[in-house]
Amino acid sequence: MKQYAIIGHPIGHTLSPPIHRRLFELVGVTDFEYLIKDIPPERLEDSFAELKTLAGFNITIPHKINIIKMCDELDDSAKRYNSVNCISVGEKTVGYNTDCVGFNLTVKMLGADNAQRVMLLGCGGVGRMAAIETVLRNAKLTVAVRPDDVPVAKALCEELNALKPDSADYCLLADASGEYDLIVNATPVGMSPNIDASPLGDEALARISAGCFFDLIYNPGETKLMKLMKAKGAKVCGGMNMLVWQAVAAHEIWDGSSYDLADIEQLVRDMEALV
Repeated sequence: MKQYAIIGHPIGHTLSPPIHRRLFELVGVTDFEYLIKDIPPERLEDSFAELKTLAGFNITIPHKINIIKMCDELDDSAKRYNSVNCISVGEKTVGYNTDCVGFNLTVKMLGADNAQRVMLLGCGGVGRMAAIETVLRNAKLTVAVRPDDVPVAKALCEELNALKPDSADYCLLADASGEYDLIVNATPVGMSPNIDASPLGDEALARISAGCFFDLIYNPGETKLMKLMKAKGAKVCGGMNMLVWQAVAAHEIWDGSSYDLADIEQLVRDMEALV
């Protein structure tokens, strides 16, 4: 029996087991076990020999950076973000970042992979990844942030413009305006239990429009801002899509599995019903 796992600390509640179990079942794999391993940071290095006996494993907070030095090789995705959330085990242990794959696959599913004008709300953590992936697709990006985050947004835009000249600028969330092909929310505003909150106020909402809106929040399944953008005519999706698609990417890495779009869409809906 092949064993897989997710590691993190603390890791009492995670949707990874039901997602990965369904993905195995969809391709007819029944001889497997997907485990939850709560490993404190001080035990990570000592636990790595045991982890290498698995067929593959996922990594969540707080191990995504510290585990890098234990990998034999890094995929370009992991090098780009200095972050590993998936490891394949074989002759060598190879670290990957499937978050960016999940982000791009969700954008493609939404029909926005050719978006030319994109607004990103927030710029920390996963927001930086979304910004870089957006610029790598040759889109023009506007990063909208709170006043306290202006220095971070400025530094990010400098990094993006060094990568692709004249690709990014920033503004305050309160000053957001314009027409966009895609708007991405990378802030935690609107996440459960604060489901009545929105990172964009009424005045800013009145000044913007978008063909598509992607909220990286997955709990609730439909945020307040998703509802507001849908009412303005945007095609919307929530963060559960990215969570599921990054898991799909892990299975492609581990065993070359491929999936029908309809099955993945149903899996997203089923996972949304669990939160």
